[in-house]
Amino acid sequence: MKSVLLIALLLACGPALAQLKPNPAPGGSWPGGSAPGGSAPGSSWPGSSAPGSSAPATSAPSSRPRIELADRIVAVVNNEVITYRELEERVRRVVAQLRSQGTPLPGSDVVARQVLERMITERVQLQFARETGVVVDEAELDRTIEEIAARNKLSVRDFRRAVEREGFAWATFRENIRNEMLISRLREREVDRKIVVSDAEVDAFLEANDASEGGQQELSLSHILVRVPEQASPAQIDARRKRADEALAELRSGADFRQVAVSFSDAADALQGGNMGWRPAERLPELFVESVVGLKPGDVTPVLRSPAGFHILRLNDRRGGAAAPKQVRQTHVRHILVRTNELVSEGDALRKLNILRERIRQGADFAELARLNSDDASAARGGDLGWILPGDTVPPFEQAMDALAVGEVSTPVRTPFGFHLIEVLGRRTADVAVDRKRLQARRVLGSRRAEEAYEEWVRQLRDRAYVEYRAEES
Repeated sequence: MKSVLLIALLLACGPALAQLKPNPAPGGSWPGGSAPGGSAPGSSWPGSSAPGSSAPATSAPSSRPRIELADRIVAVVNNEVITYRELEERVRRVVAQLRSQGTPLPGSDVVARQVLERMITERVQLQFARETGVVVDEAELDRTIEEIAARNKLSVRDFRRAVEREGFAWATFRENIRNEMLISRLREREVDRKIVVSDAEVDAFLEANDASEGGQQELSLSHILVRVPEQASPAQIDARRKRADEALAELRSGADFRQVAVSFSDAADALQGGNMGWRPAERLPELFVESVVGLKPGDVTPVLRSPAGFHILRLNDRRGGAAAPKQVRQTHVRHILVRTNELVSEGDALRKLNILRERIRQGADFAELARLNSDDASAARGGDLGWILPGDTVPPFEQAMDALAVGEVSTPVRTPFGFHLIEVLGRRTADVAVDRKRLQARRVLGSRRAEEAYEEWVRQLRDRAYVEYRAEES
């Protein structure tokens, strides 16, 4: 029960907790002679000496008190620092998670290095979010935690007790959740919202996948990425290729894929052993889908090259899904969206929408108010989103929409995009096989492009950041 709850907490927090790992002490070795997690350090530490590469620690005479530094800086990220204590705490969480999953642990310094890199990537995103006005206020944070508690079938009070029993400080837990929300909003603003899929691209996709029945096949893959920096020199590319070859050589010699992923991968899922979970084939990069055609479960691809770097994939399994139903219930809907930002608080958005709703109830034209007030591309169409299929919108929007009668206007509805007023204009059940395929294709292309664009955006943000490793202190 305890390990199940720990995994639930890690998953509930997303990367902020799922990517926790330890870091070696800046003096060249861990307090006590080894890194948290057990095995002795071996490979080199970024930018300096490897943990454990200095002279072996010796036990102090029992008559002398043991002297330990309170904390140390292990990295500087722009104008902020990452301390040994922060890394040590994260390492302990990651090691616990890996052990609960049965993943063989690599050397402690390997885990620490992976955690440090993920903390740096997380830190530069959070800094950019703050600099550009992305905020999560206390009320939003409280609601999100209530939702996480509800998913665990607990009250907030009981959930807090469970979190603290697992060794999480509640304030730290809340801050991790806030950071996840900030990064999610940052991604939506900087990447997802800018993705455009043209009709010509949809036509080409459908033509190429005409025989696949809408891409009903699902694949379970595990993934290792050796990232190549933006504008890398030939020497850097060659070094990264050699690292990928080294990872593949370990796999072919019988090493556990999860352990190799933890040791070598730069992907966000590295600390989950590289497991990408089940995904529809259409939502995976074409390179991935094409590379596993003909593989049997358990087979591993050779090293693959993409703009992001070098990849190694393992096919865990594949399965087919049921054909999509032709008779589908559609809803004709329009909305007014007010986004929150550094200038518009949550309270401001709610007040604005409540005033607009009251005006609509008194006879004001919804479409005209949408054109004047909505922060959405549909504003030019009076907020009209057209006929919506199940799954076309985010769950909070769809749930609110489904609860409305035709002609009814909702109270303000919160989604990751902001706050909405929703009006249902009509409903129908129709054979929409062709339209559905086009909508599915558009979503698939948008999702695939957004994933690739986000990886590239994060890489560029990380490459532009000033990072200084402090593996040793004088």
